Amino acid sequence: MQRRFIDYAIISLKGVAMGAADAVPGVSGGTIAFISGIYEELISTISGVNLSLFTTLKKEGFGAFWRQLNGNFLVALLTGILISFVSFMRLAKYLIEHHPVLIWSFFFGLIVASVYFVGKQITKWNLGAIIAFAVGAFAAYYISQLPSMADTDNLFFLFFAGALAICAMILPGISGAFILVILGAYKTLSDALHDFDFKKIAIFAVGALVGILSFSHVLKWLFKNYHNITLAILTGFIFGSLNKIWPWKRVLTWRKDSAGIDMPLVEKSISPFNYEGNPQLVFAIGLMLVGFLTIFILEKLGDKKD
Repeated sequence: MQRRFIDYAIISLKGVAMGAADAVPGVSGGTIAFISGIYEELISTISGVNLSLFTTLKKEGFGAFWRQLNGNFLVALLTGILISFVSFMRLAKYLIEHHPVLIWSFFFGLIVASVYFVGKQITKWNLGAIIAFAVGAFAAYYISQLPSMADTDNLFFLFFAGALAICAMILPGISGAFILVILGAYKTLSDALHDFDFKKIAIFAVGALVGILSFSHVLKWLFKNYHNITLAILTGFIFGSLNKIWPWKRVLTWRKDSAGIDMPLVEKSISPFNYEGNPQLVFAIGLMLVGFLTIFILEKLGDKKD
């Protein structure tokens, strides 16, 4: 595929949106990739990273190797993701702690629109697609109800968390950051990024690399052989994740993290009129609309006619 510089700049902007989404425990960058029209290319590119690349490099040179890797696409996308993820993680932490209703309202609107745009790509709603949608929705809802584990600094566990979280990051629906929260590794990773603890960052990155190279092959096979069913499951994932990002929550139980700070353990979605505190209803609805319209813009950028 012949691309111009402006095309790669747009891919980087999509990467920025993916990284920002993945920094929030509840929103998946995979959803952004899907809506913006790069999801299947991303999965195909990742699954193409194998030993044959090095054979191509040895026999045909770097140019052929880079084309087979789809290197320009990867560099453009990963640059946007990394810059956004590292920078937005601190901002996301602040917003979740001080303005939770507003940030969750924006992402709730974004995910509602995502359900529609992913679902409309399903060519035929037969019994199999309906069952697949229900399974995906139930799985995402169940995961969203799981209490988070205690924080841990164990390096092997951090490797495992990286491998599991990256699989969630490339799946539309439940986010990799939320998986890190459930596993008790979110604070460990955010502290490592804040303190530039390169050892922990490297171990997490290696785990993520192993996870994404393995899981991408599964996804590529599913899209090739069960495209409609796979889309239905992914739509269900996104729909089921709405419970997690509903803006108004009541904390049922708390736990103390490693620093002795009270953290929500189990939360329940409630009506904004029963919310303890300022429900900020007008601003929340406004941000839901902004999130909803953001998906329309991303979908327009992902239109293959462009």
